[in-house]
Amino acid sequence: MEIQIENLVKEYKNNFKALDNVNLTINDGIFGLLGPNGAGKSTLMRILVTLLKPTSGKILVNGKELADNRKDVRSILGYLPQDFRFFVKLRTWEFLDYAASLAGLKNKKERLAAVDEMLEQVGLFDVRNRFANKLSGGMKRRLGIAQALIGDPKIIIVDEPTTGLDPEERIRFRNILSNLSQKEVAIILSTHIVGDISSTCSKMALLNGGSVHFQGAPEDFVKLADGHVFRTQVLFDEMKDINERYPVVSSVPGESGYEIELVADKLDGLSGETIPPNLEHAYVYFMEYLAKSAGNSPY
Repeated sequence: MEIQIENLVKEYKNNFKALDNVNLTINDGIFGLLGPNGAGKSTLMRILVTLLKPTSGKILVNGKELADNRKDVRSILGYLPQDFRFFVKLRTWEFLDYAASLAGLKNKKERLAAVDEMLEQVGLFDVRNRFANKLSGGMKRRLGIAQALIGDPKIIIVDEPTTGLDPEERIRFRNILSNLSQKEVAIILSTHIVGDISSTCSKMALLNGGSVHFQGAPEDFVKLADGHVFRTQVLFDEMKDINERYPVVSSVPGESGYEIELVADKLDGLSGETIPPNLEHAYVYFMEYLAKSAGNSPY
């Protein structure tokens, strides 16, 4: 599976560009789309699932234009929107059975078996007879994940999928995606949660202000922050000043102050040791320093 996004623009009537000349290539495996709220991620997801038309540009799915093959693409697509909703009068298994039918599973016996298997995977089998509107918030999110995965789609698009999930549920979801990525499936994971990217994705892009500022492997993105992550000790009464001068990524209180990790182009009047960056460090460094310079990609 290959998805090519070429010069994609989405402009609204007030001349606001939600997407500005987006170019991406997405293949089989898990592709992470990282960016802050308002970056244009959901707009891009809605265009990919044919719910929204772009102002200009095109999307090719295995070489065929999405605009001319909307029905065919929908037949191989699984989608979890950020604002997932369901029919409140259906039980959990009934809703998933309905979703499976829409996904093309017409044989009732096979469909019900697939429903039970998916409910088991997402940890909802024990509440399969509960009405969907009576599920907890995290369970409702898991039901949304299940309906996106039922029917073995070849393209899976999930928008902020771990919102509302506790740590155990988040790990369960990541494991499900990791297992799926072993097949010939393109999975697009749109999120503002750095941990979702670092735990699952072999390729990623960073979207900010409607533009792509990075595309590549997460480890290459991490290299952007090499030499810009520092660990130091500060007194309790120094912390306010430090927070005003630098983006502090973590702070651990001790007897007389904090051990902190911060990102900076350089330390000014403060001593500290450089430490190897992780993806969270790189994301904070990019947003606080690189994204504010010129507004273009650092590449």
